[in-house]
Amino acid sequence: MTDITLVSQLKCPECGFEKEEVMPTNACQYFYECTSCHEVLKPLKGDCCVYCSFGTVKCPPVQEGNDCCK
Repeated sequence: MTDITLVSQLKCPECGFEKEEVMPTNACQYFYECTSCHEVLKPLKGDCCVYCSFGTVKCPPVQEGNDCCK
């Protein structure tokens, strides 16, 4: 069994602001509002959530080898 990391550093592609966030374990987070510039982030094409697109750590389901919420 692999250890799952629940903390990821999200980086806003619009302004570059970074913030550490705790990822949900029971759902994908599709939207995230940057606390600096208030841009609403959505996953890039092919990614299931904002953590997979803009985080330093992929979401828990992907870490476990699953397809996340697809």
